[in-house]
Amino acid sequence: MGKVIIKKLKIKTCHGVNDFEKRQPQLFEFSAEVTCDFYEAAQNDEIAQTINYSTVCKIITAVATQNVFNLIETLASRCAEAILDNFPKATAVKVRVEKPQAPVRAKFKTMAAEAELKRVTAYLSLGSSMGDRKAYLDFAVKELAATRGITVKKVSSYMESEPYGGVAHNKFLNACVEVNTYLPPRALLFEIHRIEAAGERSRTLRWDDRTLDIDIIFYGREVICEDGLTVPHADYANRPFVTEPLKEIAPDFICPATGMRVKDILPSPCGGEEA
Repeated sequence: MGKVIIKKLKIKTCHGVNDFEKRQPQLFEFSAEVTCDFYEAAQNDEIAQTINYSTVCKIITAVATQNVFNLIETLASRCAEAILDNFPKATAVKVRVEKPQAPVRAKFKTMAAEAELKRVTAYLSLGSSMGDRKAYLDFAVKELAATRGITVKKVSSYMESEPYGGVAHNKFLNACVEVNTYLPPRALLFEIHRIEAAGERSRTLRWDDRTLDIDIIFYGREVICEDGLTVPHADYANRPFVTEPLKEIAPDFICPATGMRVKDILPSPCGGEEA
């Protein structure tokens, strides 16, 4: 693994909270570190097999000059996203935006913000127990694939299961999806909730029948325990409607919480509580 590094790319453009900053161009300086495997490029001396830093400069320039943002945080984030969108070989990127002429009444060398994104493999569970269940799962897969920052890699077979949690009455249709994403966990969760809402998901009663349910089961090798977000999913191992489709598309994935391979996970005979 290696990095292609660009430092202090100078661009005059308009960004800032104040009205005059949106009209009067000022100097910004951009630095970027793009992580990729350029072993083949080094062996073959072939630019097509690495990250073309000239193209990176053009991407940053386009984002910086074709938009007007209030915050350099937004500017840095949009540049990082655009770089990953244009270079599938890139596994991570860090973009630093400096604003040496920031209108701040203080002595300083520069003001700056950094955005850092990395690609991870995540596994999601899909479920539906109302209406045209297959159509809702198809809709979820299509919407995930159309979301910026998410690439759908694998989709399991659709499997029917009995309701779980003691409230729902209808049988579910379930599946698991492998995605590659540079969205941070909270951003991924936000997009999942957006897709659920677009799929007519109602949250009036916990564990009830629903048109569409999407859960994050794994997010790379991360273990997350936050308000509203637990990864790996707290109860996934007790749910055959999750583990069986997972075994189909990711049998050798190792759960970061338990160290067990997915194919070796057996549901607890006592079951578990749905989150």
